[in-house]
This record gives sequence, C-alpha cells and structure tokens, in this order.
Amino acid sequence: MAKRDYYEVLGINRDASEEDIKKAYRKLAMKHHPDRNPDNPKSEELFKEAKEAYEVLCDSGKRAAYDQYGHAGVDPHAGMNAGAAGAGFGGFADAFGDIFGDIFGAGRGRSNVYRGADLRYNLEISLEEAARGTETRVRIPTMEECETCKGSGAKPGSQPITCPTCNGQGQVRMTQGFFSIQQTCPKCHGSGKVVQNPCSTCSGAGRLKKQKTLAVKIPPGVDEGDRIRLTGEGEAGANGGPPGDLYVVMHIRPHEVFTREGNDLHCEMPVSFTKAALGGEIEIPTLDGYAKIKIPVETQSGKAFRLRGKGIKGVRSQSFGDLLCHVVVETPVNLTSRQKELLHELEEINEHDGGRHNPRAKSWMDKVREFFEP
Repeated sequence: MAKRDYYEVLGINRDASEEDIKKAYRKLAMKHHPDRNPDNPKSEELFKEAKEAYEVLCDSGKRAAYDQYGHAGVDPHAGMNAGAAGAGFGGFADAFGDIFGDIFGAGRGRSNVYRGADLRYNLEISLEEAARGTETRVRIPTMEECETCKGSGAKPGSQPITCPTCNGQGQVRMTQGFFSIQQTCPKCHGSGKVVQNPCSTCSGAGRLKKQKTLAVKIPPGVDEGDRIRLTGEGEAGANGGPPGDLYVVMHIRPHEVFTREGNDLHCEMPVSFTKAALGGEIEIPTLDGYAKIKIPVETQSGKAFRLRGKGIKGVRSQSFGDLLCHVVVETPVNLTSRQKELLHELEEINEHDGGRHNPRAKSWMDKVREFFEP
C-alpha cells in the first residue's frame, strides 16, 4: 500500500512552520498513542505514521529532501524503525519528551548556552550634530567575559566538572502519570557543568561588570528615536554564548531657533508692524548661516516663507528638506511720547476708513454684529 503524503498525515499545509508541525503531531499523538488505545491496532498504525511524518518534517534537511523527491528522498524503512524505537510503545511520556522539553525550556541533552543581553544607551545630541553627523564616545556599564578564567568560572589550572545531578545534560526529567516534563537542572542551572574551584576574580560567574568606552559614528540626518546598532557590543553571553548588541538611541536637544518636522525645519520670524506694513528685506538664520528674504508689502502675521533645500537631508532621503519661516508681527513696546503721538494719529486715520485699512478686523466685527443682531 502506497504511503500517504507526510503533510496529509499531519493535516498541515506544505508551508507550515516548525511550531505548526509540532502542534499537529502532538494532537495526533494524544489521540492515537497505543497506551491510550491498547485494544486498537489501527490507532497504533496511525501513531507510527504520524511519528514518522513528524521526524522527517521537523528535520530541516530531511524536510528539504522530502519536498524535492518525496518519499524517495528519505529512507522510509529507517524512518519507520526510528519511529518505533523512539516511541518504544513502552511509555506515553517518552513520545513527548522532546516536545515538552521544547515547551518548558530546552531539549534533551542541550546545555544552557545563552546569548548576551542587548543594551540600550540614550544619546543626546544637538540639532546641528543630527543634521551634519558627528562622532562621539560613549561609556557604558556591561558584563564582560572574565579574563582570568576565560569565561569558564573555574580557577586557572582547573576545569568545571560534569554535573552529577543531570550527568551533563543541563536538564532533569520529572515524570507524573502520562507526562514527562524536562526542567533546568537546579545544581548547574542548565550549563551541565559544576565549578568546584571558583575563579577568585569573578567568583565562579565567568563574567564581570565593567565599564567600556566605545566610539559611535552618527550619520547625517538622524532623527529623534533613531537607533544605531553596534553588533556584539552588548553583554557577554553565558556559558560560551555570543555577546548581545548595543543600541544607541538618538535624542535631539530642543533648539533655540528651529524645530524639526521630518526633514523640514520651522522657525518664527519676529517682524515689526511697520516692516510688515511697508515691506522690506530681513536676514534669517539657517543651519548654513544667514539668508535674506524679501517681506512683501502688507504681510500678515502667520504667513510662512519657504526656503527650498535649507532643511535637513534625512538618513534615508535623497534630497534636503525646506526651511519654513513663520512671520510673527511684533507689537512695539516701551514707546516714546513721539511714537505714541504718531500711532494715535494713525489710529484716527484708520477709523475713517477701517474697512479699507483693516479688512480682517472689519469682517470679524461684521460677523459679531450678525451674531448678536439677527
């Protein structure tokens, strides 16, 4: 009788993830295991079939061969024998040892090797530094491998011994009823090794807390919240694991003149009311120095003038943003007697033809009258 497709056996799609495969197998194994169906030969066959499919599809190499060549790409007889030997049909717990080991922390015979923790460093820079880029040095606390024992935790001249509790497996198995659960060995904490003669420098930890100084190159155009990753500059790994990474997070200090919005810059430009009324030329600051712009006659407060290309070129941008200058008409203060006299004269002239000289004020007053005098 021809074998069924392994994906069909487990009831999964061909693009199923490893986790999907485990879930499907666990469901079928629960249902068809011989310990739960002692008088049903059909269940035994279905269990063996599911076990064989699981062992092939959970192995990336075997799965690739199966996907390309089908059953001819794997040895079906070896797979069936391995399935029978692996399950043994002697205990329901054995069939689930690897699965529950993965769920609760680690697989059978796997030492507790951990990648070092990633670190975060908040770096505050000026707007000019963000725009042009810069290079700075940061000093960070971190856990580094002990140089005395080279990370082993053992005194020089000695070596850690195999843990007597777990026999170097890093895991101990607890069985209760049908279930067998693996957990981290309490003696060696998963490393599979025990240090009898601890290193005097690190007290057997294999790592030490230190301060290190790193050079950080900040590219032009970074913005608030951008991150720069320094690979391998995080904490040292445990039990020979690789180090983590360092993430430098950008924070831009508030600027006295400019505010940033994307790649554009904004600034407020105070203008005297006479300059706004009569027009003229004024100087405004940019990140590259001063620039001159012409103020048209009768410019109103709030009008924005755009200077193309005077903004910031973002890290992922192809061109510079713009600088937008927002006019703020300034009311004069500390007036002299002569200035007050002239302003009173101007006010008297405006009152004779307010609609012509102050159209916005007249329009607003007309709306107020309509509201109160329907």
